[in-house]
This record gives sequence, C-alpha cells and structure tokens, in this order.
Amino acid sequence: MKLNRHQTLTVGLVILAIGLQLHWVDSLVLTKESTRLLAQSVPQRPVQSALREPLLATNLVPNHVITPPEWLGWALMSAGAVTVLQSLAMKPDC
Repeated sequence: MKLNRHQTLTVGLVILAIGLQLHWVDSLVLTKESTRLLAQSVPQRPVQSALREPLLATNLVPNHVITPPEWLGWALMSAGAVTVLQSLAMKPDC
C-alpha cells in the first residue's frame, strides 16, 4: 500500500509529536494495573518471579518507572521532521 501525501504528513506529525513528548518528559510512571500487567507478561528469572508473586497478590508492587533515553526524543523529532518535509515535497493528490 502506497501512502498518499496526507497520510505521510499525518504519520510525520504523529512521530514528531511523540518525539516532542519524550524530549520534554524525564520519566513515565505506570499505574498499578499496567505495572501488574507488565510484571505478569514479561518473562522473568525464577528467583525474581518467586519473590514478586506474593507482592502481586497483595498489591504491594511499586509503580514501574520508565526513563526513556535522551537520544530517543531527538531521533523521533528528526525522523518526524524529515517525514513531514517529504510529504510536502510529494505531488498533491487530485
């Protein structure tokens, strides 16, 4: 499937916006439900899972904190900007 000009512009703007958000944010704190879902779905070593299971049952698991690397925001912003410029250079759809 070939993307037309408007779809390419939209994809570029979304990538640019995600890059801006990751550039401005230092860390992301997950909710209790998403932390529990992450702990249950990600395979862990047997020792870690044995220690974590009682905590999952009693809701004592601390919220998981995600710290994105600094370069990720810059990379997404530049990829989004290039995609937006590419969409502006495409021929208009008639």
